[in-house]
Amino acid sequence: MDFTTAAGFAMTYGTSMHALKQRANLKPGETLLVLGASGGVGLAAVELGRLLGARVIAAGGSDEKLKIAKEYGAEALINYNREDLKERVKELTGGKGADVIYDPVGGDAFDACMRAINWNGRLLVVGFASGRIPKVPVNLALLKGCQIVGVFWGAFRNKEPEANRENFRQMFDWVEQGKLKPYIGKTMPLEQASDALYALLNREAVGKIVLTVGD
Repeated sequence: MDFTTAAGFAMTYGTSMHALKQRANLKPGETLLVLGASGGVGLAAVELGRLLGARVIAAGGSDEKLKIAKEYGAEALINYNREDLKERVKELTGGKGADVIYDPVGGDAFDACMRAINWNGRLLVVGFASGRIPKVPVNLALLKGCQIVGVFWGAFRNKEPEANRENFRQMFDWVEQGKLKPYIGKTMPLEQASDALYALLNREAVGKIVLTVGD
């Protein structure tokens, strides 16, 4: 793996593998809905979900961004800036809803997901890119029989290092076999770190942004 790819690999793929394997216990044949599917962790979740045998639905804010999710294995796409997320998920799942929902966005998207989850579903709380930390309507968790599951890879790798190493052994095997192809959307010199942060804040990034040092 070249240095640029390696720099963008650990956090995005480490987070998404932990989320789908340990926290969601994603099973082959289940439906996985990924929000923010063109971003760093989201695109990794699309790619890993496909390799773990799930049917992947990718959701994002623009048709242009979602094209990369399609290339990385998503079977269906939802632009939640012009489509009703809940209704579209229901339509794509025969009215059942998604079995696992990967949410690094929060805000209004999380609210919609609580109404678009299947019985025994798992809603993974990964982050809050929208800027709003949602309030959980626990009555829906009761009615849906679903789980709201926190994902914190940083703590997991410290508390369960062997499980984390096993995750990376599996992912490195997939990289070697050509089944995982990390997408670096942009590289920027370290001096432009603030510009990179603004790109993330404005949700302009596709894949991973990597800062480079020297030549």
